[in-house]
Amino acid sequence: EARLEESGGGSVQAGGSLRLSCKYSRYISRYLAWFRQAPGEVKLGVAAISIYAGTTLYTDSVKGRFTISVDDSDYILTLEMSSLRPEDTGIYFCAAGSRLSLGAPDFDFWGQGTQVTVSA
Repeated sequence: EARLEESGGGSVQAGGSLRLSCKYSRYISRYLAWFRQAPGEVKLGVAAISIYAGTTLYTDSVKGRFTISVDDSDYILTLEMSSLRPEDTGIYFCAAGSRLSLGAPDFDFWGQGTQVTVSA
């Protein structure tokens, strides 16, 4: 059964840091990603990683502030977020898909999400 479960969300002031974790099922996919969904908006791809190649993608607004990584021995996907801004607020989902991408249609399996709130 394909499963992803996020943890680590919370509230922080602007400029602060948070670490998100996602426990995923073994063999779920070679490609994992983090998406953010703000109220009333569609899911936006934030960062993606190829598990075996280690190749990463980031949306422009988080480059230099967020780092995606994976521990495929323990099946944990991590998103380290620093210099957080109010516009980073939203529900963060981890996802597993068929290619290295920041597009939601490329991802077949989703976690339930974890809330991140950044106050000014």
